[in-house]
Amino acid sequence: MKRQLTVLALTLAAAPTVFAQSTVTLYGVIDEGLNYTNNTGGNHNWEMASGYAYGSRWGLKGNEDLGGGMKAIFALENGFDLNTGRANQGGRMFGRQAYAGVSTQYGAVTLGRQYDSVVDYAAPTTANGNWAGYLFAHPYDNDNTDNSFRVSNSVKYASPNFGGFQFGGVYGFSNTAGQFSNNRLMSVGASYSNGPITLGAAYMDIDNVGNGTAGAVASNDASFFAGHQREVVAGVNYKIGLASVGFAYSHVRLENPTGNGYLTPPNFPTGVSVSSLSFDNFELNGQYYITPSFFVGAMYTYTRGSYNASNGSSHPNWNQVGLMADYNLSKRTDVYVQAVYQKVSGSTGTFLDQAYITGSDNSSSTNKQVVARVALRHLF
Repeated sequence: MKRQLTVLALTLAAAPTVFAQSTVTLYGVIDEGLNYTNNTGGNHNWEMASGYAYGSRWGLKGNEDLGGGMKAIFALENGFDLNTGRANQGGRMFGRQAYAGVSTQYGAVTLGRQYDSVVDYAAPTTANGNWAGYLFAHPYDNDNTDNSFRVSNSVKYASPNFGGFQFGGVYGFSNTAGQFSNNRLMSVGASYSNGPITLGAAYMDIDNVGNGTAGAVASNDASFFAGHQREVVAGVNYKIGLASVGFAYSHVRLENPTGNGYLTPPNFPTGVSVSSLSFDNFELNGQYYITPSFFVGAMYTYTRGSYNASNGSSHPNWNQVGLMADYNLSKRTDVYVQAVYQKVSGSTGTFLDQAYITGSDNSSSTNKQVVARVALRHLF
């Protein structure tokens, strides 16, 4: 009996140490506000809208110490619309992220539904991928710097931090028998951050993007459906005291695009064969902290497009300006206001001649559109 009590005492004494080696964290964001759009399908619109500067979400993440510097890691993250309670990302329970893997001194390998390398390494140099969010995205979020889609069936590697330098890559499987390259994704990227400077760059290649529901970028995820999508994104941010300035460039080419996916516009013309659609985005952005709890930011994007189809070709141009002010009421709660203006030119008579600010509920009936937003955000 004495021996059994001794064993029990040793077990109970060891238990706190065992449990301390594993952690699970519940976290989330609630972003809710009011949007005004001056022209959406020919009408103005006032609407409650959730998750714009930072997507509304809740999630679980954790790790377990496996010894020898190795950890088991996981994350499950749900995106939701606060106004209706519905799940975003095509109604998925954990549509934002869902992965498990291992982390060592040599980096981390994770498996599941995850962010691509553009989002991980290059997007933080843009306003929309850093501090502003959805409304500041490049037209149609054509380069995915605002994370409109994630990568399903993916394997990701992320390196350790080597004095500010990090790199990684993602491969998304098609998951279709006999069609290994049908809707698969490959992306690589790297970033460097040291002192006032941050650099980021990434490349992404997708075959048959949006084809079916089983692939790397499914039909209810993709911004566009296309036979092939390739893109390169690069940017730089530089801090000067309380201010930061940045420049980002991205080139996106869609071969044999057949329509739109996750985003409603653009409405591809019926009976018209489009051979290629490309975007070159040039962005300047800046942010200034007036006080530690109050910042203002601005963004200007010039996008040059190229459209080639059976009904002709054109070179549409988008000019977009965004302004934002954000005030922290506490460490976890802030209020912000945003305004974005967009003008399209050079594409008269094609389906790209109507302005559409990403996040508005429809394209304008003209070549101009304005969206304004006031919102409350809470982190937990």
